[in-house]
Amino acid sequence: MPQDNKRPLTLRDVSEASGVSEMTVSRVLRNRGDVSDTTRERVLAAAKELGYVPNKIAGALASNRVNLVAVIIPSLSNMVFPEVLTGINKVLEDTVLQPVVGVTDYLPEKEERVLYEMLSWRPSGVIIAGLEHSDASRAMLDAAGIPVVEIMDSDGTPVDAVVGISHRRAGREMARAILKQGYQRIGFMGTKMPLDHRARKRFEGFTEELAKSGVEIEDRAFYSGGSALAKGREMTAEMLRRSPELDFLYYSNDMIAAGGLLYLLEKGVDIPGQIGLAGFNGVELLQGLPRQLATMDACRSEIGRKAAEIIAAGLADPPQSVETTVTLTPKITYGDTLKRR
Repeated sequence: MPQDNKRPLTLRDVSEASGVSEMTVSRVLRNRGDVSDTTRERVLAAAKELGYVPNKIAGALASNRVNLVAVIIPSLSNMVFPEVLTGINKVLEDTVLQPVVGVTDYLPEKEERVLYEMLSWRPSGVIIAGLEHSDASRAMLDAAGIPVVEIMDSDGTPVDAVVGISHRRAGREMARAILKQGYQRIGFMGTKMPLDHRARKRFEGFTEELAKSGVEIEDRAFYSGGSALAKGREMTAEMLRRSPELDFLYYSNDMIAAGGLLYLLEKGVDIPGQIGLAGFNGVELLQGLPRQLATMDACRSEIGRKAAEIIAAGLADPPQSVETTVTLTPKITYGDTLKRR
């Protein structure tokens, strides 16, 4: 049926096309009431042919929510978060819920704006990265009256539910692994700090564990740009010019670590004999490097799945009981750049 003047389709259009009442069309599209299979198929076929999309806002006025899950993350350029989104989608695709994504760029004030706009649409749940929020954001999450799952980090007190890893523990474990291999002169390179609270916590755990063995970070460098191979090369070159005696380089993520690795291989440095390296996140894309980088998996796909399961369980009728505080355990991959004994 051609549409005059591009006016929105209504239930009446579907009713006329299928030959049933508007009430019956409504029942079919909301999957409510006793409707014969033949009638249901006729209505659905007519709606599909017309391209009709139900007005969920009208339904939300009665239920006070729409079947959307607000997913608020700091970045889409960082490879970590697309994998989290994949985990969320794998769970929600079997439900009526649809994820909608907002990006904060690690900025608390932008997180406030994104959260405000998303909550104004009355989503059914919120999945939000991190445990650190402004007072305004935390107040909105507290008052939302819907399931809220904070993800990626378990070092703190959640508003409602939490799924993540302990980044302080991850830093401590990496420090122990490095010391066990005999490295003592260590440099650190980090990105998005202090805005990236999870990278900061790993660094704190890392330095605390080193201190227990009387070892201190000998050089460090931080920058505010994104995770990039070119930046990793540049930072590594600069650090080794300043501190040529370093025998290990620990990076806050795999991408800058990969840049450092490529720079050192280009310079003919013995890895891991002369210098060892490690990153964080376990990015699969980097498995094609000339040397497998030592790293630690951030459990990102599993974090996404667990978070979505909590949301779905809380919205089930009746609500299902699930664990709402989930701390996952990442494991070190030694690769070719850490284990030298």
